[in-house]
Amino acid sequence: MHLHQLAQQIMAIKPVPVPTTGRDIDLAVKVTAPVSGHDLPVIVFSHGNAWSMDGYEPLVDRWAAAGFVVVQPTHLDSRRHGLGFDDPRFGIIWRVRIADLHAVLDNLDDILTQAGLAGRVDRERIAAVGHSWGGQSVGTLLGARVLDADGTPGEDFSHPSVKAGSLLAATGTGDSLTPFAVEHLPFMRPDYSTMTTPALVVTGGKDQSALSTRGPEWFTDAYHLSPAPKSLFTITDGEHTLGGIAGEQVAETSDEDPARVALVADAVSAYLFDTFDLDGTAWKALTESAAASDGAYRVEHK
Repeated sequence: MHLHQLAQQIMAIKPVPVPTTGRDIDLAVKVTAPVSGHDLPVIVFSHGNAWSMDGYEPLVDRWAAAGFVVVQPTHLDSRRHGLGFDDPRFGIIWRVRIADLHAVLDNLDDILTQAGLAGRVDRERIAAVGHSWGGQSVGTLLGARVLDADGTPGEDFSHPSVKAGSLLAATGTGDSLTPFAVEHLPFMRPDYSTMTTPALVVTGGKDQSALSTRGPEWFTDAYHLSPAPKSLFTITDGEHTLGGIAGEQVAETSDEDPARVALVADAVSAYLFDTFDLDGTAWKALTESAAASDGAYRVEHK
């Protein structure tokens, strides 16, 4: 199958408004879904810093073509809102992101109705997926906490409807943050010891963050420091955008590779189909192909 061809027709509806409190810019989402099918599982997707509901189309379209309904909020840090590091709201955006995701999950039935999808979704099979900052945001829905400056875990933001998740290039622990990160991004101190929900952690073997003094293994903390069951999918030559998952020819993409993007998308959908007990064949096949990939990518489990 050519990478640009999708398995089935999909549709996208935007913007769908979502009610929130304490947010001076209204929250809206984009919903992407297969044109046909019922009992569809759901992915709520949290974008990386500065992106929006309109990013990550190569990932989202592939998930929808595989049979998922994907809901994408635009968080406050989106470029289209123009909030810089010096904006007084920036210090709480990490909390607003989590509140956004809760609002989406709490209003999911209404969102689906507005998108014309009422009655076509399996409400028992909801996953949360995020990239970069979105990965840390999603981690809290799965049970991770945020440590304060004294190392005390913050509140529990886990959401009962989220049954599985995937963290793509998500923040590691905060003990190796650069001075810039300590000053501007103090919330990048996740505690994964309470992240009990099943999850797939996806990392790039060449993802060197400017926010940490550690190497690419920083991004594996979500796997190594959280309770089982977890899986780790490492793409040896992947960098932070994992081939350009936010879109083709995106400025920050340093490892443009459409095949890599398709691999990331398919790994997440295969993992979720397996974890949701819908179909384990694709995940089993991916695990086997990793063993035969001459080290291009690998899968670990615990």
